[in-house]
Amino acid sequence: MTKNPTWISDWRPEDEAFWNATGKTIARRNLIWSIVAEHIGFSVWLIWSIVTTKLPQAGFHYSTDQLFQLIAVPGLIGALIRFPYTFAVTTFGGRNWTIFSAAILFIPTLSLAYFVSQPDTPFWLMLLIASTAGLGGGNFASSMTNISFFFPDRMKGWALGLNAAGGNIGVSSVQLLTPILMTLAVFNLFQATPVDGIFLQNAGLMWVLPIAIAVFGAVFFMNNLTTAKSSVKNQLAIVKRRHTWIMAYLYIGTFGSFIGYSAAFPLLLKTQFPTVTISIAFLGPLVGSLSRPLGGWLADRVGGSIITFWNFILMAGATVGVLYFVGQKDFIGFLSMFLILFVTTGIGNGSTYRMIPSIFREENLFRVRGKGDVARAAALKTASIESGAAVGFIGAIGAVGGYLIPSGFGKSIAMTGGPQLALAIYLAFYGSCLALTWWFYLRRSPQGEGAPSLAEARV
Repeated sequence: MTKNPTWISDWRPEDEAFWNATGKTIARRNLIWSIVAEHIGFSVWLIWSIVTTKLPQAGFHYSTDQLFQLIAVPGLIGALIRFPYTFAVTTFGGRNWTIFSAAILFIPTLSLAYFVSQPDTPFWLMLLIASTAGLGGGNFASSMTNISFFFPDRMKGWALGLNAAGGNIGVSSVQLLTPILMTLAVFNLFQATPVDGIFLQNAGLMWVLPIAIAVFGAVFFMNNLTTAKSSVKNQLAIVKRRHTWIMAYLYIGTFGSFIGYSAAFPLLLKTQFPTVTISIAFLGPLVGSLSRPLGGWLADRVGGSIITFWNFILMAGATVGVLYFVGQKDFIGFLSMFLILFVTTGIGNGSTYRMIPSIFREENLFRVRGKGDVARAAALKTASIESGAAVGFIGAIGAVGGYLIPSGFGKSIAMTGGPQLALAIYLAFYGSCLALTWWFYLRRSPQGEGAPSLAEARV
């Protein structure tokens, strides 16, 4: 094996000798640069969560519902684009696709930088420009699929949790840095006149150099795995697995909540507590991102389904708290409950993603029970391919929350004057997620002929 080959053909992470000798170093290097690229992708995806709060001040005359739509549409595009991104890794290679998916982020950043300095831009065109930010949302699916191939099964929870957290925290970065850098003229490449001292175009231009660094890192420090090559047809087998759809539903409850609340939080703060600065909005995505590896770590030790079950109970409780305090117009209570809600979305993200490879491993091993070592090895390889595809596929469906939650808040405020109706609907949804988790993954009863007991396996 050469020092850093573009394609690696001999990859055996489950072989402890191989892992300790060469595998660990290569896997960690790819994980680091995967995190860098995914972090920037998330940042670009959520740019509009901050930009929309400043548009009225910059002379754009859009309604509150339209502003929420500008936040929601990138979430929808990001979710839809995750489907092709999921299968791209096994078709083109993880390194190759990281290069492409990072480089294409110049489109949403540079187009935003130009059009936010044009207050006469019609809403439909601004919506189109905002939708291109969804390209950043696709990076998560390809990144998670790619990293799932690099690590042994015993470390997938930790590795996927770390990879996801590094990406998720990009939401916090963009919400922390953007309000600061919009007040600086140093990035003012288009020479637009600032409105009230704000250079909105900096929200896009600030990511140009980081994108270039991510592309450079992927080119020189990442690898493709030939063992991760698979036809789209083989991967699409996951669509026929019922657990793909069950886990996708649960992932809307965890990651969908994280990305949806992250996108909506700054504008929700501005509409419900106008005197509070939106600069504190980054706290929500920050605690949600930092708690994600904790969810993966706990799931590795206790079992993903158990952590997921109790986590949905906490999510429901925090939502009740947010409902109460937003009605009381109590900002401290509202913020406290929302931060707890963000923490639980992160823990749930980690625990649900840990369940996916476990479920596919158990199901594939069950089919070859008693058929010998060769069949077992083939089943484990199939499980690796399927779980890699499922990770991206489920992530794509879960990301729909990035559209549903901001859109729901916008419609609720337009119809009732407040976000309570939307929060009540989200609460009911968490109840259904809790029931599904118990029924399929914790209920100790026969799962039907030809199906393993996933409760016994502690997935």
